[in-house]
Amino acid sequence: MKGKKVSRPIVRISIISIALAIVVNLLTIAVVTGFKREVRDKVTGFGSQIYMMNAGDNSIYESEPILKNQAFYKILKEDKDIKDIHYVAYKPVIFQSNKIERIAKLKNGKDSLYEHQEIHGAMMKGIDSDYDLSFFKHHLKEGKLPKFMADSISNEVLISRKIANDLNLKLNGTVRAFFVKDEPVKRIFKIVGIYETGLEELDKKIALCDIRLIQELNDWGVKARIVIDDTLSNGNLIIKGEALGGNGNYRFDWGEGYDTYSGYEYCPNKDSVIRLIVSDFRQNPKEVNSKNSIPDTAYLKVKVAGDKGATCNFNLNDLGELDRTYLSDDGMKYTINGNAKTVTIEMEFGKGSSHNYVGGFELSVNNWNKLPEIVDALKKKYELIPTENNESLRIHSILDTQKDVFLWLGFLDVNVVIILFLMLLIGIINMGSALLVLILVKTNFIGVLKAMGANNWEIRKVFLIQSAFLIVKGMFWGNLIGLGICLTQQYFGIFSLNPEVYYLDKVPIDLDFAHWLLLNLGTLIVCITALIVPSVVITRISPIKAIRFN
Repeated sequence: MKGKKVSRPIVRISIISIALAIVVNLLTIAVVTGFKREVRDKVTGFGSQIYMMNAGDNSIYESEPILKNQAFYKILKEDKDIKDIHYVAYKPVIFQSNKIERIAKLKNGKDSLYEHQEIHGAMMKGIDSDYDLSFFKHHLKEGKLPKFMADSISNEVLISRKIANDLNLKLNGTVRAFFVKDEPVKRIFKIVGIYETGLEELDKKIALCDIRLIQELNDWGVKARIVIDDTLSNGNLIIKGEALGGNGNYRFDWGEGYDTYSGYEYCPNKDSVIRLIVSDFRQNPKEVNSKNSIPDTAYLKVKVAGDKGATCNFNLNDLGELDRTYLSDDGMKYTINGNAKTVTIEMEFGKGSSHNYVGGFELSVNNWNKLPEIVDALKKKYELIPTENNESLRIHSILDTQKDVFLWLGFLDVNVVIILFLMLLIGIINMGSALLVLILVKTNFIGVLKAMGANNWEIRKVFLIQSAFLIVKGMFWGNLIGLGICLTQQYFGIFSLNPEVYYLDKVPIDLDFAHWLLLNLGTLIVCITALIVPSVVITRISPIKAIRFN
């Protein structure tokens, strides 16, 4: 009885220590694994795990265009390791707030009401209707996701709550956006949705819009049009070709091959259609160069009424400019008169070739753990190897572009190892103490067994089995408590966090069966193995002294 009174509290302490070790280690693994997964998913959710872009660029935010139609697109679409591949385009933007009323205190103590407007620099990410928006749908706080129709460029935009709060913007309202070009360009967007991820650095940076808008604003490709000048030359019209985008060096094909002349005199004497093909060039305008922008085509339809054979001498207005009578609100169709003939002009501008270009490709993988291996394989196959369009690409992994974030997440593994080691060490020390107390209490029993012929190892196994039973008992209670806390947090989120500090609004939990199994098996094996050393005390007990021990 006296032995039980001595050993019972020691045994209970050892069971509690094992249970506490399981609880702490289980929570540590679940929380750290969940935190790493949540942060990783948020960082990759704004972009992707792999980027393919122009070889001369280090950031997809500032990349030169590459052609959208690539041979590798279909190949990677069917690759079993690649989950998705999407093309994207980016453009820096400055959002302007609605007018905000503020009150200022004057020196005489009176209040003065004035209007104030804020600006916010961000990055517009252009996507198409096939883009996977599941990440933004998960973090959508208000409204809906933008929809992009095939027949027109959408003015819908998805912004973050951070941008909305900073600029006092509301759902279903509008926001003015300014884009930097040769001359600043203003666009009005309708705010259809507001998201919030908790990653403030990215929340305040990214807004989603139609990729076709970004393609146009970036002046990718060329856009052709034919216009008629306001002045005359010898009474004849002056037909002029104009171009936008490209590299600024334009060549014009009026039907006889490319040349640099952009216009000519023209006297319409029959119904006709004038066609113009515009492209840019590097050095020689007549050279066929695959690095030139994809050409664009514009048309000018001419219908002549009256005396078609009469010479041209068209009427001018009071300002000395060609007198036009417009037949459409957009000014694309009009008539001009002069010298017994009436000419109807209808302009058809080119649609531009910007839709053929993108900023780069985003790839997501099926298995995050295979990401370095997949990136290496893609680099060997595609990086700096000229494509069929004579373009040179570079492949970036998010592990490199967001190196600081993933380096920080890697340090968390060190903390996990330290906590696991310390908690197991505490458990081993307590179980070792309990084992020594059990051996001390059962000294007579050990002496009797030795006198009856039992060897040291057989007696040690008896005590190790009893210790294993205590360890399992402690593990049972530890798992019961630890899993209970994990499941409660996972489903009810009772423990919250400050998202401005931790990027998350609640403590994340990621319960993995493999981690749980390894933790329990490892605890059991390590503790029992560690108890083999203190059980050596049994070999030093003399049967004669043990039997006489009281």
